[in-house]
Amino acid sequence: MKRILLVHPPVSKPSESPAGLARLAGALKAGGAQFRVIDANMEGLRFLLDDCTEPTDTWTRRACRRINENLAVLQRRETYRNRGRYIQAVTEINRVLAHRSGPYRSNVSLNNFTHDELSPVKSRDLLRAAQTPQDNVFYPYFRSRLAEVLGEYAPDVVGFSLTFLSQALTTMAMVGFLKEQAPEVRIVLGGGLVTSWIRGPAWRNPFSGLVDDLVAGPGENALLTLAGLGGAGGHFLPDYEPFRDYPYLSPRPVLPYSASSGCYWGKCSFCPEQAEANPYLGLPAERAVHDMEELARAEPSGLIHVCDNAMSPSLLKVMAQGGPRIPWYGFARISPALADPGFCSDLKSSGCVMLKLGIESGDQRVLDELGKGIQLHESAQVLKIVKSSGIATYVYLLFGTPPEDEAAAKKTLEFIGQNRDYVDFLNLSIFNLPKGSPDAAGLDTYDFSQGDLSLYQGFVHPRGWDRRRVRRFLDKEFKRDDAIARIVRRDPPSFTSNHAPFFTSGVW
Repeated sequence: MKRILLVHPPVSKPSESPAGLARLAGALKAGGAQFRVIDANMEGLRFLLDDCTEPTDTWTRRACRRINENLAVLQRRETYRNRGRYIQAVTEINRVLAHRSGPYRSNVSLNNFTHDELSPVKSRDLLRAAQTPQDNVFYPYFRSRLAEVLGEYAPDVVGFSLTFLSQALTTMAMVGFLKEQAPEVRIVLGGGLVTSWIRGPAWRNPFSGLVDDLVAGPGENALLTLAGLGGAGGHFLPDYEPFRDYPYLSPRPVLPYSASSGCYWGKCSFCPEQAEANPYLGLPAERAVHDMEELARAEPSGLIHVCDNAMSPSLLKVMAQGGPRIPWYGFARISPALADPGFCSDLKSSGCVMLKLGIESGDQRVLDELGKGIQLHESAQVLKIVKSSGIATYVYLLFGTPPEDEAAAKKTLEFIGQNRDYVDFLNLSIFNLPKGSPDAAGLDTYDFSQGDLSLYQGFVHPRGWDRRRVRRFLDKEFKRDDAIARIVRRDPPSFTSNHAPFFTSGVW
């Protein structure tokens, strides 16, 4: 039997245990494998924060002095009743991270990592990161940590969960270090970003000779096979035990859980899931709810984060019939069920404290051309009923899509203004055209990045509604509306929807 080491690399929001590794740990535990797990994101960020030396300005010196206090503040319930103190803590933590990462020509924050010269969408830059791991801001941390694990545990396989672009450069730096120190170790990359790369229309593996295996989609069976246990399949409950001692920055334990991969709707033209042809794979709703009930029994003080791209109607129905009875939140499509006061009341009783809702546009023509499959009058009714049931609403809007123009964007402004009393949080995004999407075929496209691993491409907007005009509209008009500005300001900085439930009364 092979010894497995699983690593969650920096940087991602340090508010909860990593969903992907919790699922993999559950599979390995059920299979009787030998494995260890490192949340290098949590450990790496704490490493940077614990060594705040020689700040040059008053603000940074003050932020360094208060770093432990600010970290503790984000773990306290009362902080989420004092938005000013919350914002101060996040801002000062980010200040320290920026101070520590600046000398490495990079900028680290609680939710991002960028480099002045290297890009995570260019394979040559990722290979350079692997060739010069000592140039990475996290190198002093992972050099010591990985050397320790190599000596004490001697893993045969090291798997990295690479989900976000903000993790890519440090992942490759860690891979390069491992290849140099232990060339016999088998290195595996999986996760959401790796899946998007592999299933992209022009994928060519640039990491041959450096990475031994690249896994697209759910990785449980692949990892069991690598462990020498065979890819037996089956369903595995996530295992959060390896993460129990990590000091995540939330006021109660957050339990990420996925009942599906892909999207059950799968018809939105702008969705990367369609461009990548990711299949929808969902657990039976009864099985998923039973899982969540087990998680609730094991961690009754927890908050369940349902990570599905969209909770299926069948899952919502079974949740409404019982549910985990501890606080939970997730993403749901606008549907007739959510316009039913009785149904929403049952969801509230099951523990639902917040629903993330993709409304995207306030113009029906735009919604129809995007394939959203929703009606504006229904969206308005859902917002009212969900909010009136005591469930917070986190609304997603998408500007700059091919069918949108300025008049349509103004209709979105009008729609949100009319329904402002039923919107708790707003996420405002500017459209990125996925490579290989159905929309791309009818557009004049171009590469706005020289990165061979870029997932998106530029396009000449058919209505002249380009990104520059969209940004100006959002800054000069949309966010200038007083009622909407108040909603936008509620969004928790850095943590966004991951911390939003803690600002709702239902979670307590």
